[in-house]
Amino acid sequence: MAEDTATASAEAPEIVIDERREELRAVFVAHLGEAVLDSVIKPGDGLWIRVATDAWAEAGRVAQGKADCKYFDFLSAIDWLPSPYGRYEDSALDVPFPPPMPERSAAVPGYAGGESRFQVLASVAKTGTDLRVLLKVDVPDDDPRLATWIRSYSGAAWHERETHEMFGISFDGNADLRNLYLPSAFEGHPLRKEFPLLARVVKPWPGIIDVEPMPGEDDEPSEGEGTE
Repeated sequence: MAEDTATASAEAPEIVIDERREELRAVFVAHLGEAVLDSVIKPGDGLWIRVATDAWAEAGRVAQGKADCKYFDFLSAIDWLPSPYGRYEDSALDVPFPPPMPERSAAVPGYAGGESRFQVLASVAKTGTDLRVLLKVDVPDDDPRLATWIRSYSGAAWHERETHEMFGISFDGNADLRNLYLPSAFEGHPLRKEFPLLARVVKPWPGIIDVEPMPGEDDEPSEGEGTE
């Protein structure tokens, strides 16, 4: 019996506690309460926290102030919906444009879960340490908008402009959501999964290209020629 107990103990996974990231998560829980919907800690690696949509601006203030995460890394979005067109790499050359819209499969969110197709993610860190937190928030499908983070992190302004341009998500309080890359009259949002990539429709990945032979590839002796 003792031997069986020892074997079972040896096979049980070791529980690793990351006290520093636990303490950092506790700061958000203390100040946001039930607005912290889910969180994940990978010991020695990272911390993911998902907050309620209406608590997004407050999450930025907590991060910058109470959590002392002064360094703003990035803000962007993700469309968790699998591409309704499948893999463009497998497309044939005669695919019509735009491709027909097949039935979509369900979105599958990443760490800390999610209940919407679109999520906004922001990465902040404590300077001088390896502590970083990735905050994420669900974006309503029927009205994709959030409160701006520019009052907590001025550097978020550029990132919100890009996210608005590429995903069509608005940020209330940011009055400068002009396009960064595309003409102002451009229609659509290129990083949404239903946006067809014309280059992949015309040419399957990696595209039809002319490849020049490498030096020496055409130097094989012709028939009847010998080698010394």
